[in-house]
Amino acid sequence: MRLFSFALLFGAAVLATDVPLGDDGEDEAPRENTYFNQKMVPPMQRLSADTWEQDRLASKWLMVKHFNPWCSHCIAFAPTFQTLYEFYYTSTPAGSGNENAKFTEFYDFRFGELDCTVYGDECSKHNVTTYPTTILYKDGETFKTFHGSKKNIAELSVEIEAALESTKPGTRPAKLDLPAPGDASTPGGPKVDVSSPSKDSTKTKEAAKADPSADAKADADAKAKAAAVAPYRAPPKKSKPQPTPNINGTSVPLTAETFQAKVTLTQEPWFIKFYAPWCHHCQAMAPHWEQMAKDMKGRLHVGEVNCDVESRLCKDVRLRGYPTILFFKGGERVEYDGLRGLGDFIQYADKAIDIASGVPDVDAASLKALEAKEEVIFVYFYDHATTTEDFTALERLPLSLIGRAKLVKTQDPKLFERYKITTWPRLIVSREGRPTYYTPLTPREMRDTHQVLTWMKSVWLPIVPELTASNAREIMDGKIVVLGILNRDDPDKFLKAQREMKSAANEWMDKQINAFQRERQDLRDAKQTRIEEAEDRGDQRALRAAKSIRINMDKADHKEVAFAWVDGIFWQRWIRTTYGLDVKDGDRVIINDEDNRQYWDQTITGNPINPSRTGILETILSVTASPPKIKSKLTISSIEKVFFDIRVTFSEHPYLSMGCILGVLFGLVSWYRGRIRRIRGGHFRLEENAREYKSPLLFRTNINGKAD
Repeated sequence: MRLFSFALLFGAAVLATDVPLGDDGEDEAPRENTYFNQKMVPPMQRLSADTWEQDRLASKWLMVKHFNPWCSHCIAFAPTFQTLYEFYYTSTPAGSGNENAKFTEFYDFRFGELDCTVYGDECSKHNVTTYPTTILYKDGETFKTFHGSKKNIAELSVEIEAALESTKPGTRPAKLDLPAPGDASTPGGPKVDVSSPSKDSTKTKEAAKADPSADAKADADAKAKAAAVAPYRAPPKKSKPQPTPNINGTSVPLTAETFQAKVTLTQEPWFIKFYAPWCHHCQAMAPHWEQMAKDMKGRLHVGEVNCDVESRLCKDVRLRGYPTILFFKGGERVEYDGLRGLGDFIQYADKAIDIASGVPDVDAASLKALEAKEEVIFVYFYDHATTTEDFTALERLPLSLIGRAKLVKTQDPKLFERYKITTWPRLIVSREGRPTYYTPLTPREMRDTHQVLTWMKSVWLPIVPELTASNAREIMDGKIVVLGILNRDDPDKFLKAQREMKSAANEWMDKQINAFQRERQDLRDAKQTRIEEAEDRGDQRALRAAKSIRINMDKADHKEVAFAWVDGIFWQRWIRTTYGLDVKDGDRVIINDEDNRQYWDQTITGNPINPSRTGILETILSVTASPPKIKSKLTISSIEKVFFDIRVTFSEHPYLSMGCILGVLFGLVSWYRGRIRRIRGGHFRLEENAREYKSPLLFRTNINGKAD
């Protein structure tokens, strides 16, 4: 009973002082009062799940804005709702004797807001499916719901006025002078300085007497100040000071407990190696790892896990071998698959620090500056309607792009126009200024991280990348590769050869796009022809079959042609043993088909392929013809080629190959068993057994039954 009385006393005290219920203020920065028509307005009440049942019954009327702080619609709607609250809070009921009545207590009407990112379950209970959603509650039950950010003050005030009139009939004015969102006063009311209203009001009057134009100037200043204060943003949180990473510049040994506390449960990035002390590769890598940790002092956490000691942790991480190097951030991870030199580690760590900081927002000018430094840039286009789910899916992508490409986002109209963007969100990759579009457009496909990453992996290489040990398999496998063997020692000649290869690559890509479009149009025309023929014959079955034809543009039968270049001096030995070329003879181009272990190093006229646009394009057409017009050479010996073809046949046609093998084995077993019978004499002999199988009908018999 005492607790109940205390609760009632506490509730009355809160109502008298207008202190928001459910707002403890411990985790949020204190909010300042605002001013409307020279009257102080306390911060709007913030509701929570813990106090919702108490708050909804604390007054007869409660208007609540359900919002998401990062939602662009909510941000646009915030000034409208804030001004609506300030206008009514400072309003005075009509009628004599009500001049000093407070709006909140007189009408038992309150305003509040509920953050759905914090209290999502509570918003779901209120059937909130879109942001913002404004709900007017009466006696704790939903009375009226307003969806979207397009509701203006006039529309909302109609319902509020009806509620107020029903509570206190005859106390509402016949006409309202409603303010615009962001105003600090009603249209006919005084203009004030929010920071010090009384002092600025006195100054304004004195200035108006001295100079008539000062009044207009003061009005304009007051409007500007009010507009600057009115827009709402998510309240700032009290951020804890971030500790400096890797203070000592060392690789920190991690156990299962410290790994969870420092890596898994934090948002701090970590670069960690998993090793075994007996592993020779781990021992060889150790000096480079330690030096990299020193270079990352104060910039990036570096750690290591001894898998002989922490075997359970390494098992949970699902390692495939030693050493395994992983980059972690906020529970997400990506495996480092590059070389293990000091420079490789530092280069990857630098890019990891940059990407782990989030997806930066760019405009046309900053993107242009970025294109001068980066060969591959993924650009995510969004607008005010892009949802939180879209941005959440976007934030999962950067870790997989470390060391590969840069990911940025933009809502700059100039970039929309440049890349002809008409739907949002949209994703493209810009490789040296050449855009390639991610074709799926539905929200589900745009949020499918696995599908988006699969596409990114197919286009994250530059148009003409450098072939290295770390990306060789990615470049060569499954493609016909135009490989330029270039010499860096002559910079002018090297740059010219690169330009020629890029020009050839761009022209070839344009031709492939045009061929793809022509092929697709031919298939569409063929489908339309079948439909028209079926309609002319009146054949409904044929018409349904023609309409059900799907335009399949599967490129499985069209082998992709890629471009790359390799440092002829650094890879001189490999080039000589694989392709029989000597870099001393000058820059060369070979066309390699790694899947079939063959290559072409001559044009159709028998001359070497030089790094020139014309020669490369002519040779590609001859090589990709069916059958090729130029005879290929092997990168392996003839005997190796036989075994290689057998292996390829088994991998491509496993069931047919197994059937052939079983058939051959069955034939060999049958032949062997027959040969064994002949050797042992176990086969049937007619001469030796003829008497046993003779029938009595074959012999003459007399009347006494005796045989002659």
